[in-house]
Amino acid sequence: MTKTHAYQQTLDELQTNYAHQDFEQGLSQTEAANRLATNGPNKLESHHTPKWQLFVRQFNNLIIYILIVAALLTLMMGHYSDAIIIGLVVIINAIIGYYQEANASDALERIKEMLATEATVYRDGQRIDIPTEDLVVGDVIFLEAGDSVPADLRIVDADNLRIQESALTGEADSVEKIATRLTEEEVALADQVNMAFASTSVTNGSGLGVVVATAADTEIGQISVAVTETKTRPTPLTREINGLGTGVSFVVIGAAVFLFLFGLLGEHYSLSVLAIAIVTMVVGSIPEGLPATMSVILAMGVSDMAKHKHAIVKSLPAVETLGSVDVIATDKTGTLTKNEMTVTEIITAETTYQVSGNGYAPEGQILLNDQPAELDTTLTQFLEASYEANDTTLYQADNGWTINGEPTDGAFLTLYHKLHGIDDLPTNTEIDMLPFDSDYRYIAKLVQLTDGTHRIYIKGSPDKLFPMAQQAMVDFPIDDWNADVTRLSEQGKRVVAVGYLDVPTTTATITHEQLQQGIQLLGVAGIIDPPRDEVIQALAEMNAAGVDVKMITGDHPLTAKAIGEKLGLAPTINAITGPEWDRLSDAEKPKAALEHQVFARTTPHNKLEIVEALQASRKVTAMTGDGVNDAPALKRADIGVAMGIKGTDVAKDSADMILTNDNFATMSVAIREGRRIYDNIKKSILFLLPTSFAEGLIIAFTILMQQDMPLQATQLLWINMVSAITIQFAFIFEPAEDGLMTRKPRKTGQALMNKHDVFQMAYVSVLMALIGLLAYDWLLGRGVDQVTASTMMVNIIVISKIFYLFNIRTAKLAFSKAFFTNQKAFGIIALMIILQLILTYVPFMQQTFYTEPLTLLEWGVSIGAGFLILIITEFDKIIRLIWAKRKA
Repeated sequence: MTKTHAYQQTLDELQTNYAHQDFEQGLSQTEAANRLATNGPNKLESHHTPKWQLFVRQFNNLIIYILIVAALLTLMMGHYSDAIIIGLVVIINAIIGYYQEANASDALERIKEMLATEATVYRDGQRIDIPTEDLVVGDVIFLEAGDSVPADLRIVDADNLRIQESALTGEADSVEKIATRLTEEEVALADQVNMAFASTSVTNGSGLGVVVATAADTEIGQISVAVTETKTRPTPLTREINGLGTGVSFVVIGAAVFLFLFGLLGEHYSLSVLAIAIVTMVVGSIPEGLPATMSVILAMGVSDMAKHKHAIVKSLPAVETLGSVDVIATDKTGTLTKNEMTVTEIITAETTYQVSGNGYAPEGQILLNDQPAELDTTLTQFLEASYEANDTTLYQADNGWTINGEPTDGAFLTLYHKLHGIDDLPTNTEIDMLPFDSDYRYIAKLVQLTDGTHRIYIKGSPDKLFPMAQQAMVDFPIDDWNADVTRLSEQGKRVVAVGYLDVPTTTATITHEQLQQGIQLLGVAGIIDPPRDEVIQALAEMNAAGVDVKMITGDHPLTAKAIGEKLGLAPTINAITGPEWDRLSDAEKPKAALEHQVFARTTPHNKLEIVEALQASRKVTAMTGDGVNDAPALKRADIGVAMGIKGTDVAKDSADMILTNDNFATMSVAIREGRRIYDNIKKSILFLLPTSFAEGLIIAFTILMQQDMPLQATQLLWINMVSAITIQFAFIFEPAEDGLMTRKPRKTGQALMNKHDVFQMAYVSVLMALIGLLAYDWLLGRGVDQVTASTMMVNIIVISKIFYLFNIRTAKLAFSKAFFTNQKAFGIIALMIILQLILTYVPFMQQTFYTEPLTLLEWGVSIGAGFLILIITEFDKIIRLIWAKRKA
C-alpha cells in the first residue's frame, strides 16, 4: 500500500468520529488528550551525542595512532620540541574533525525550526489556536493563506487552496489542492494533490485538513529521521591513507622487532644503545610530517576555493573528495535551472515568436525569424492581456530581479517588460478581478481602457480557454491549437493560453458565465524553468572528465527529460520516475541508477536510495541540492553540495560544501581543484615516504652490518623537522598538471600507490641510504673524524631530498618548461639550505646536533650524491614516458 492510500485509509477510519462528515465539529478535548498521551507530542525529537564524545572519537584514526606513538617516542628520547609539534598536529586534526561533525548535527535543529508553532484546530465544535505540539491524528485543521502546515493533512475541503511545496518536491509553482479521493495505485509525492505536508506554506485560499501523521511520521519527520540515521562514508583519500598507514606501520614495526632481536643476538651493541637505535629508526621511518602536510595542502585548497572559486568547503577532506568524484547527482530546480519561469515561445493565430533572455530580469527580445519582431495588434494585445490578468508583482531586490506571487505569472510580467521596458506600464483602470481558482484554472481581470471600453483579460489552462474560444468562433481551429500545445508540452514546457472579451461599459464584475459565452483567443505561451547558461559548458567539461551527471527532481518526467536534453546531460537520456524506482528490487537499483540519467517525481527517500545505489556500484558520488528534501542525500553522499543563496538552512547544514553563487558550473572548477589537490598530496607522499625510509634504512643497514651508529637521534629528528617546516610544503603551490580534466576519475578502492610508485619508493630509499653510508665510510677511510662524517651524511640526505623534489613535483621531465612553474618551491629550497648552513656552522647548533664544518670537497660529495638521485629517477621517468607514448 502506498503512503497516500495509507493516509486515505486513516481518514476512512477517522471519519467514523464525524457525524455526516461534520469536520468542523473536530475531536473532543478528552479524545485529543487521550491520543496525545498515547502517541506523544507533534514534535521532532533529537538525540544529542555529548560534545566530549564527539571530540574523543576524533582520535580513533590510524594516522592519529601513528602520530601519538611518534610523539611518545620523541618524548622518551627527550626531544620535547618535536613531541610538542606532533602533539599539536594531533590536537588540530581532532578539532577540525570535531567541528565538522558538530556542524553536521545542526541539520536536524534547522528542520525543527521550519515547523509551525501554532495551529488553528476544531475541538468540540470550536475553532481555536493551540500549540502544534498538542496536535494529534484526527484533529481537523483550518488552513488559510500565510499559514505553515503543522502536520501531514488529508484535505477534506478546499476553496482555491494552493500550497507551496518546492522545498519538499522541487516544484516551482504552488500546488492546487483538492478534497477528492485519488484512485491511482501509486502516486508520487508531488502528485498527492489531496494532501498537505508539514512545513509547507499556504499561498492562496483556504481549506480543512484532517491530521493523518504527526512528528516523525510526517514527510518532514521522515527526512529528519533520515538525516539523523544517515551515516557518512570515509573520504576516498582517508581510506587510501588509512590503508597506506596500516602497511607502513606493519613494515616499520616488523622491521624494528627483527632488527632488535638481530642486534641482541649479535652482541655488538649494549641494550641501551640498541634500544635508542631502534627508537631512532622508527621515528626516522614514520613520516610524521605527512598529516601536517596533508592538512596544510587541504587547508590552502579550502581557502583558495572560498576566496576565488565561490565555494565554502566545511571539512578539509571534502575538498580532495571532489577530485575523486565520478558521479554527480543533482537537483534540477534552482541548481541546473534558475527556478525562474520564463516565456520562451509565443504562438498566435498568425505566427510563432521566440523570446530571448532567461529568468525574471526584463532583459531580452521577442524575435521573429531571429530578428526583433514588429508589434502588431495581436501581439500587443497578447502582452497587455498577460500583464493584466495577473496578481503577482515583479521587483528588483539586492540579489537581482524577483517576484512576489506565482512563478508562471512572474514570467508574463517579465515578458511584457522585455518589450516595453520597466516604466512603460498599461494605463488601464482595474475594475474587478477573478482570482485563479483550482476548479476553473484561469485568472481574469476586468479593466477600463483609455478610450472608456470595458474589457476582460483572461489567462489560464488551454483546455479551459479553448472551449470558450469555440463559443465565439464557429470554425475555431482547435485541432491546430491542440497540436501546438502537444508540441510545447513534449518539450517540457508549461502551456498557458491568453485571451480577452469586450463587455458593455455597464459591466462592473466578472462572472464565469460571462466568459463561457465566448472569448477571443490571442494565443498561447510556452513557459519553462530555463537552464542556467553556464551549466551547459560545465556539463560538457564534466563529461570530458569522465564525470556522469544524474538529474534527480520532483518535477514531471517530460519536463525533466527536456531540460536534460537541452543541457546536454548525456548523449542518450533515460528517465525513470520515483514510483517506478520503488518497484525495483534492491539488486536492480544499482544497475538502474547507472543506466538512467533523469529521475523524476522522486521523494526524499528516493534521492537517498539513488545516492546509496550509486555508491553500491563503487561510485564516488557528489549530491547537489537546495531543498529540505535533499538533506538526507546531501549527508549520505561522499560530498554534499548545497546552494548558498537559495538553499535552505537544512540543506546547507547537511552539506560538505556550499556554493556561494548558486552556480552549478562551480562544480567543474571544484572538481579540477580537487584533482590538483589529490595529485599534490600524492606527490608529497611519494616524496616523504622514500626519504623517511632512507633514514630508517641507514640505521637498519648499520645494525645488519654490526657497525657503530653513523647518526645521532637528534640528527635524524633535525632532518625530519627541517623537512616538515620547509621542503614538503613546496607541493602546496604546485600547479595543476596538463590534461587534468580530460582524464577519467581514479577508480574507487584503488591503492594510493601503483606498482611503479612502490618500486620507485623502494629503490630511492635504498639508494639514499647506501649512498649516505658509502660516503660516510669513504670519509672515515680518509682519516676524517666521525662527527664530520655524520655531518656530511646529514647534508647528503637533505640535499638528496632537494634534488628528488624536482623529480616528484611534475610528471614531465624535471628540466623542461615545468621547471619554473612553481617558483615558490625555490624560495622554500633556499630556506632549507640556509637552515643546513646554520646546522653546519653555528657553534650552538654544532653542540646540540653534533656537527662540524665541511670542506668544499665534502660539500661537493653531498651535492653530487643528491644529483645522482635526480639523474637515476629522471632516467626512470624517461623510460616510463617513452613506454606510455608507445602504448598510446
